[in-house]
Amino acid sequence: MKFLINVIDNQSGSATGDEMEAISAFNNRLKANNQLLNAWGLESPDQALVIDNRQDAKQISEGSFVTTDEYFSGLWVIEASSKAEALDLAIEASKCCNRKVELRAML
Repeated sequence: MKFLINVIDNQSGSATGDEMEAISAFNNRLKANNQLLNAWGLESPDQALVIDNRQDAKQISEGSFVTTDEYFSGLWVIEASSKAEALDLAIEASKCCNRKVELRAML
């Protein structure tokens, strides 16, 4: 089963050196266990573009489609044998990056 772990942050690029080391170690363990499919950090929401081309509207807006203090700052796409295993990995991800995370199964 594939899962998405979104990192929830309130500052762009705010990870400390210790957090980056913990994230790297977590990623390496996921790779060694063939559980890491991809991982990325994301630009801050003020760099986003919202595109709406329904019915050829060709509307492009700068910035996020929502205004909030928290946003997704990174993600992992993982492989896990069950939702319970994915939850354990998400709990570990939250600890290593020192952020809240959101876990979702991929359809």
